[in-house]
Amino acid sequence: MRARSLHILYFAWLRERLGLGEECLALPDGVDSVGTLIAWLRRRDDRYGAIFAEGRLVRCAVNQEFAGPDTPLAAGDEVAFFPPVTGG
Repeated sequence: MRARSLHILYFAWLRERLGLGEECLALPDGVDSVGTLIAWLRRRDDRYGAIFAEGRLVRCAVNQEFAGPDTPLAAGDEVAFFPPVTGG
């Protein structure tokens, strides 16, 4: 089976803490939603574990549409992680 890959973007403090703004990753079997992607990233490296820590609020968009943990992922998707935005 051919590896599936995603283009992942990190914004604001997530980018600062990871030390990168984007990456393309080949995903293992079983990573098929935003929630399973986050769980996989958390296990990958302590830096990811810190930014996706339980209770930490991080927003997600898939292909520039807001996404929740159950949002499915497909090869070639663009996934963006960013903090909530507040305005005045």
